[in-house]
Amino acid sequence: MPRHLFSPSSKTWLLKVISLVMLSFLLVNTVGLAEAPRVLPAGQVPKDRRLEPLKDLNGYFPFTPAKTKEEWEPRAERVRRQILVANGLWPMPTKTPLNAQIHGAIDMGDYTVEKAYFESMPGFYVTGSLYRPKGKSGKLAAVLCPHGHWPNGRFYDNSAAAVKNEIESGAEQFESNGRSPLQARCVHLAKMGCVVFHYDMIGYADSTQISFGIAHGFAKQRPEMNTTENWGLFSPQAEAHFQSVMGLQTYNSIRALDFLSELPEVDTSRLAVTGASGGGTQTFLLSAIDPRVAVSFPAVMVSTAMQGGCTCENCSNLRIGTGNIEFAAMFAPKPIGMSAADDWTKEMTTKGFPELQQHYGLFGVTDNVMLVSRTEFKHNYNSVSRHAMYHWFNKHLKLGVQEPIQETEIKLLTQEQMTVWDDEHRKPEGGDDFERKLLSYWHADNQKQLAVPSSTESDSLQKYQEITGGGIDIVIGRGVSAAGDVEVEHMDEADQGSYLRVLGLLRNKPHGEELPVVILHPHEWKGRVVVWLDKDGKAGLFDEAGTPKPEIKKLVDAGISVVGVDLLYQGEFLADGKPLEQTGSVANPREAAAYTFGYNHSVFAKRVHDVLSVLSFVKHHELQPKQIDLVGLAGAGHWAAAAAAQSRGMLHAAAIDTQGFRFGNVLDIHSPDFLPGGAKYGDLPGMIEAAAVENVWVADKSGGRDATDPKTVEDWLLSL
Repeated sequence: MPRHLFSPSSKTWLLKVISLVMLSFLLVNTVGLAEAPRVLPAGQVPKDRRLEPLKDLNGYFPFTPAKTKEEWEPRAERVRRQILVANGLWPMPTKTPLNAQIHGAIDMGDYTVEKAYFESMPGFYVTGSLYRPKGKSGKLAAVLCPHGHWPNGRFYDNSAAAVKNEIESGAEQFESNGRSPLQARCVHLAKMGCVVFHYDMIGYADSTQISFGIAHGFAKQRPEMNTTENWGLFSPQAEAHFQSVMGLQTYNSIRALDFLSELPEVDTSRLAVTGASGGGTQTFLLSAIDPRVAVSFPAVMVSTAMQGGCTCENCSNLRIGTGNIEFAAMFAPKPIGMSAADDWTKEMTTKGFPELQQHYGLFGVTDNVMLVSRTEFKHNYNSVSRHAMYHWFNKHLKLGVQEPIQETEIKLLTQEQMTVWDDEHRKPEGGDDFERKLLSYWHADNQKQLAVPSSTESDSLQKYQEITGGGIDIVIGRGVSAAGDVEVEHMDEADQGSYLRVLGLLRNKPHGEELPVVILHPHEWKGRVVVWLDKDGKAGLFDEAGTPKPEIKKLVDAGISVVGVDLLYQGEFLADGKPLEQTGSVANPREAAAYTFGYNHSVFAKRVHDVLSVLSFVKHHELQPKQIDLVGLAGAGHWAAAAAAQSRGMLHAAAIDTQGFRFGNVLDIHSPDFLPGGAKYGDLPGMIEAAAVENVWVADKSGGRDATDPKTVEDWLLSL
């Protein structure tokens, strides 16, 4: 047996001989049944981690600190890019004029409250209350306050009975402050000398262009919104373009920083952000991606447990391989404080915060991360937590307020006093038509930014390649694995005269993945390998008699090794032999794709990962092939295109028959071909373009680039 093809397995030779005899018996019977050669016994599926239950927002999300800053830097870059890409902010939407309006000032003695709104995108308004201190000179620190999921948001007014209980428990000191802890926070920050913008989350208070029911209560797919043009939020098309409520909300937060920065009295070097619950999610995300934030305090949200239950806190691809602790770590070495309560954050003192302290230790600033854990209280941003935040901001924003800082009872404003809309400032349009119009604008702006620049614009072309390649990298979620990460266990070998037919189990060790593969290796090998993908897996390389199809045999006879593989849910992955028609989802009753694909790669992406694992094995094989080619025809072209885009120059040639496939035409979030973000960066043609393979054969019946060479694929390969 040619031991040069695979590394020796750890089994004893006796067990190896016994297993080969059994496999030979199975293979003889398999061929007799007109099936492709099997690697595993009939009915047995690979031991692949991806066959286990999917991860959801209630999973465990630990953070392992890097050992050095040098190790952390590339990881931080990728996580930051993942946040931006998943939120539809890669590239960042064009920043149009804010057209800010500030009116209706109310004099509260030592501070004022004004009504403010601006356009984050043309026609899409961010609304809120602007608090400004009186009697202060010089440039002032500014604080952005996202509110989270309090009923009515900025207009929240707690019940008298609830406030009484909170005062008795020590959670609050004063009735008015307990009625609106959101106003209390803003008032006291203003009294400390900060400009404060308390803005509405989408669907709350004055921000009703997209309703609360859609933004936070979405439950069922809307067939009328699931169209290939003029689509709505949560549709397969919105997901394919990374358009989400979370992305819109995060962009609103970025524009809110723009709004604060444009106020003449604001010191842009002293910008802070704080919020609790869903506002805490906005706080640590904004802090991770916007370098202007100098100090951060996300309350009762950072944890290794539940990651955020609302549709506004989830978007596809966001937390695959990462989580909220790592998002908070992105702020290092700048100061971040946080709070924990008797909720999903209750274990922070032992799970999450010690790792954040270790992480900040890399930068020599362990004092720049702080946790106030008060698990005697339920989920909150109460007086106890607010006082911790005041101290944190006083120290790190250099406010110079004498400690200890104490709240006083606030003058509570009514909804009528706070609403930004009146006869002179009319409430803008909203509803389904507005939703479609907003997403259409977002998409058009994105496509304009992603237009391919001319070859003479070298700087623009390089930036385009970085944006497109960086985006596709997150869409697919993996590149070619490193040497040593992928190995193959030899299972069976048969001499077929002019070539060897080798069966094995390919394992991607770090990811716990296992793939049945077949290699047809000519005795007179010319140093070239073709990875041949088929919609039926490795069975597609063989005819009904179990012998290689003519096109495969032609390559092998020419001295080329051909590799076939069963990708996830192909071939030997299917115990019943039935192809996968609908992908699984997590146990969440709401039909929002982000609940599944915010934590797990799609089946399409996982199949591309399998192709990349095969390419890694070939690339790093001890025989060191001189040339590697990839073929995907008749239903396998889209996998080949996506894998080629992530191959990073290792392919000599790629033959791709797209059959006109486009991710933007997939109308079901449970289709095996559904890929979040798949349509954003030029769809499938964009992936082929990003592959940058010197020799490409493409057939695309929908009007894309067509092969001009009349040769068959195998003849084309042989001509290279």
